[in-house]
Amino acid sequence: MDRPYVFCHMLTSVDGKVDGPYKNQEHVQEAMQFYDQVSFTRKGPYKMQGWLTGKGTTQEKFTHYAKPPLRHLVKVPAGDYIIHTHRAMYYIALDPRGQMGWQANYIVHHQVAYVIEVLSEQATDAYKDFLRQKHIPYIICGHQSIDYQVMLEKLKNDFGIKSLMLAGGPVLNWAFIQAGLCDELSIVIAPGADGSAISQSGFVNKQASSHPVAFDLIEAKSCGGNTVWLRYKVEKGEA
Repeated sequence: MDRPYVFCHMLTSVDGKVDGPYKNQEHVQEAMQFYDQVSFTRKGPYKMQGWLTGKGTTQEKFTHYAKPPLRHLVKVPAGDYIIHTHRAMYYIALDPRGQMGWQANYIVHHQVAYVIEVLSEQATDAYKDFLRQKHIPYIICGHQSIDYQVMLEKLKNDFGIKSLMLAGGPVLNWAFIQAGLCDELSIVIAPGADGSAISQSGFVNKQASSHPVAFDLIEAKSCGGNTVWLRYKVEKGEA
């Protein structure tokens, strides 16, 4: 397999919601700690070397919607900018048009993770120049939008990433599963719910068409604190 092993890891309420007020309750904190233990410590089974979220999550949690200071009329070499290879941990940022205003070339979330920007051909030389000044590597994957298959191949071949966590949002999760690029689904079910009508479920389809997907149970485990952990193999054909 010429790409990393991809596992989708999510924390949900008992009714399958990935966000909402239930996360603020004391009785779900042990589940949230277990979720982090699985993904961000060596106690989990995955030993991931990188993790990936959607653009909205990156802007909300890490760049805080900052705009990059750009030098216009600059030229940069064509192609990818490959530096910081084979680091212990990476954070992969999907940024098709090149809009995120990074303050540093890494984030700190449980541990240091070096940023890799994933661009489309729509990103400008001015933005690529900004990334080079920040010593942030970038890979170009697709013309208008991100080609996930190309991205995964480059992450493995150029950065040595063999295990990658997909951590949402729901649209990105489903896009990977629909494309046959997600190998395993990991769901930590917290003992709570809030009945919110606007909270999102783990998967959301935004494409013109979508097909059902089957999952094979690998393990169902009670993990203390009324928390349940489900692991599934993702079937690659239609259900």
